[in-house]
Amino acid sequence: MTPAITAAQLAVFVGTLAVAILSPGPAIIAASRSAASRGRNASMPYAMGLAFGASVWCAVALFGLTLVFERLPGLFTILKVAGGAYLVWIAWKMVRHAADPLAMDGETVTGPGFLQGLALNLSNPKPALFYAGLIMSIFPTLHGPAAGMIYAVALSVEVTFYAVVTFLMATGPMRRGYAVARVWIDRVAGGLIGVLGLSLMIRH
Repeated sequence: MTPAITAAQLAVFVGTLAVAILSPGPAIIAASRSAASRGRNASMPYAMGLAFGASVWCAVALFGLTLVFERLPGLFTILKVAGGAYLVWIAWKMVRHAADPLAMDGETVTGPGFLQGLALNLSNPKPALFYAGLIMSIFPTLHGPAAGMIYAVALSVEVTFYAVVTFLMATGPMRRGYAVARVWIDRVAGGLIGVLGLSLMIRH
């Protein structure tokens, strides 16, 4: 019997999710800005809130949409097209804005904590569509307990990368280095996510 999840699929999932997290968006910019202005210890609870907030959308995609798909198969096809189109749109925006300056010059005194980070990522439902498109593209036969494993992997990746970003961006040299490297991070992430989006739309 073919396993529901292969090592190659997990590698693609982790790699794609990692570059997507690191591509500057509202959450990663917020985490970076907080670390740069307040230090890693004060900013880590905020980073963990952002990570757990993002993982909630993964859970929605895994446990909510999959149940709906079983009862409404036609909706699966619709969301495949919508999810693929959204992934392509994200890729286009990443490539188009790769060279835009990254604004990180503000400072806070007290600053946000875990609940504020959680609320920030929960205020934007678009990651649910991103996760749905990504999961359907990489794991087209996902079922049963394997969904719990994917959530655990996603949560681990989110927590790890937000923690690492906070740790590193609290230092001046890494903050400047990231501002330079983000151009290539966005281009690589955009290309990878764009290919996944196209494959999702054309796959039968």
